[in-house]
Amino acid sequence: MRRKKGGSSFGVLFLFALIIGGVLYIYNSAMFERDAPKITMQNNGYWNLKKPLKISIDDVSGLKSYKIVLKNNGERQILQNEQFITPEKSLHVEVAPPKSAYAMKTKDIVISIEATDASKWNMFNGNSAKVEYKLKIDKKRPQLSIVANSYKIKKGGAAIVVFEVKDDNLKNLYIQTNFGKKFQVTPFYKDGYYISLLAWPVTQNSFRATVVATDEAQNIAKTYIPLYIKDKKYRISHIKLSDKFLNGKIAQLAEEFAETNGVTDKIEQFKIINEEVRAKNEKLIHEITSKVPTEMIKDFKIKKMYPLKNAAIVAHFGDHRLYSYQGDEVSESYHLGLDMASNAMAKIKPQNAGDVVFADYNGLYGNMPIIHHGLGLYTLYGHCSSLNVASGDSIRAKAHIANTGKTGYAMGDHLHFGVLIQGIEVRPAEWMDTQWMKLNISDIIKDAKKIIDRG
Repeated sequence: MRRKKGGSSFGVLFLFALIIGGVLYIYNSAMFERDAPKITMQNNGYWNLKKPLKISIDDVSGLKSYKIVLKNNGERQILQNEQFITPEKSLHVEVAPPKSAYAMKTKDIVISIEATDASKWNMFNGNSAKVEYKLKIDKKRPQLSIVANSYKIKKGGAAIVVFEVKDDNLKNLYIQTNFGKKFQVTPFYKDGYYISLLAWPVTQNSFRATVVATDEAQNIAKTYIPLYIKDKKYRISHIKLSDKFLNGKIAQLAEEFAETNGVTDKIEQFKIINEEVRAKNEKLIHEITSKVPTEMIKDFKIKKMYPLKNAAIVAHFGDHRLYSYQGDEVSESYHLGLDMASNAMAKIKPQNAGDVVFADYNGLYGNMPIIHHGLGLYTLYGHCSSLNVASGDSIRAKAHIANTGKTGYAMGDHLHFGVLIQGIEVRPAEWMDTQWMKLNISDIIKDAKKIIDRG
């Protein structure tokens, strides 16, 4: 009897161990994994019925089936329904809109996605997941219309445009150019209207600008800004480098910059300073002057610019400088400002108020304040001997901001005066011309406001 009892106990223990082992096997086996399929859909809550919906379904044990249903006003329409003989571990599907969707009266729909995997869990029925996405149907492109713009733009020059855009779900709005630059726009005067200054870089041979508007549903509208395009020829200067210049100013600058550290060849020093250091300095300038306010403005008024009293022009904007040494061309650059000179350490007094966004040393430009006058219009003052302003200051018109000098890459005391629009240097001469500013800027704004008021 004792032996029989012991055998019975062993049998119970064996059976118990078998059950435990089976449970552990099922619990840890990939065949019995318990994770439901992961369903994702690329969307932002809108659908324009032009581009397909992109849906991904992933599962460890593989998908056995999935179904995609469109729900609208209590009605259900199956968009896709598929079962797999061989489970799919990763599935990416594109769901085109059904033809009936174009006739739907309501704009709000639900996309329901159900998926079941091939796991043996849940009594061999597998794991299931269901996700629903609420979408708003938007098939309409934004409405764009030009209100007013400058008649023409000249190479190296500027223009202005005011336009209207209508869209309940507007997402992005900018002005695209043929050379890759995107001009940002500023809300203007009344809701739905925008304004922007435009600039044609002196280094670009052509100019074309198009207003681009996109909404949340990825509908796109474009309208061309009708500007008369006028070319302008700029001076090409052939400059012979002298040993005196290389051994003097360039050698002095070479000691200052990290880029020329350890470089002893005087031509190589010049090339690095004229190209690498210049590019670095201009990159900083472009970054600082590319910022555009996003708050609505009611008007934009600017006065004729002439920051240095009784000054002579000693170097012009847009001058393409080709440097040679002993008959060989070694480097080139563009002069992207206007050099003005009067008395040594003369007072610099801008005619327009603004905010100082930079006031520090900047390599070839020396001591250099930059002032923002609104609407992405900036003025730059290079080679100053001293600065009377600091970054963050707000200045009034005709404030004494600095004195001329010869800091940086300057052979004599003068002011390098630059005007920039959203990071692009433009001809200072236009902004020093009262008639040009009236015809191309102030009159356009005045006309635009009248048209907007009538509308």
